[in-house]
Amino acid sequence: MEQKKIERINELAKKAKSKNGLTQAEEQERAQLRKEYIMDVKYNLRAQLENIEVEYPDGEVIPIRRKKK
Repeated sequence: MEQKKIERINELAKKAKSKNGLTQAEEQERAQLRKEYIMDVKYNLRAQLENIEVEYPDGEVIPIRRKKK
């Protein structure tokens, strides 16, 4: 996520805590930015987890994969 968007999320958070609060348009913008931020965090976490490998004492190395549902 771009640094400008993260800064905007922080601006909106500070404004929401103030006595004036957010307008309806700002609330919608904040919700959209939060959703985008969470999706980025999930994507990055999945990418990191997919690169993890477990090495057993016998020397066998097995990559961690997602469980099938």
